[in-house]
Amino acid sequence: MTFLNKVPGKVLIFLGALCLSFGGIIVKSFEGANEWQILFWRQFFFSITVIVYLIFAYKKNFFKVFYKSGIPGFIAGLFLSIGFSAYVFAMYYTTVANTLFIITTETIFLAFFGYIFLKEKINLITFISILLGMSGVLLIVGSSLSIQSGDQILGNIVAFLMPISFAILIIIVRKYPDIDMVPAQFSAGIFAALIGYFVAGKLSISLHDLFLSFLAGFFQIGFGFILITIGSRTTPAAVVGVLMLTEAVFGPIWAWIFINEIPPVSVITGGGIIIFAILFEFFSNFKK
Repeated sequence: MTFLNKVPGKVLIFLGALCLSFGGIIVKSFEGANEWQILFWRQFFFSITVIVYLIFAYKKNFFKVFYKSGIPGFIAGLFLSIGFSAYVFAMYYTTVANTLFIITTETIFLAFFGYIFLKEKINLITFISILLGMSGVLLIVGSSLSIQSGDQILGNIVAFLMPISFAILIIIVRKYPDIDMVPAQFSAGIFAALIGYFVAGKLSISLHDLFLSFLAGFFQIGFGFILITIGSRTTPAAVVGVLMLTEAVFGPIWAWIFINEIPPVSVITGGGIIIFAILFEFFSNFKK
């Protein structure tokens, strides 16, 4: 698994965000499980995925890497578990597009937190990319983030917990680049699974939903967050925020293709602007 450390951080983050983009269609495809049952089983399989990765990556130093993550790892895991819980809840009660485009505000939180806590200056290219990306988000939000019910209002509000918790995770990763924070994801998985366990009441779900839980835990957030966490160690926080916009672009596309959740023209236009911002940031900095 050490070969991942040789891959450019930006590439890992892009691939990780692409994995995360499938979350919406997976959650929307459950046939009978409620949001808390989904949360439990999703995080159960996610935690197993993280453990398997750490065993292969560290072998006899498996327990040592948990010890080294220390208090920062514990705090990162706690905040990430809040984000995991908010994600499932928001996807359950509002649309894929609404949830994912709210998540894109992580770009602002990352740039702001990076400047405040890490003293990371935002270069002109990244600043322009942020402005472009957020203009696409504003175009989409202004037309598609319509409030249709009390549940959707609550879903939209809860969705804002995700970008904040993710930004905190990335700042901690950037603050301690020599410490592997993947163990923090195991803690996050356990914390979130416990929330699902105590609230769900019963955990029995159909084989169909169990398979989707496995797909979400193993592929979507398992691979997604491992790649993003490793890539963030060598990538400035503001750049991470721009590349994470990938999730918000492709998520609604998958929802459109697979579950017929058709976004309006404004969403397509805004998504095009965001894609341009991602490519502008990626290739401009890559040339440097």
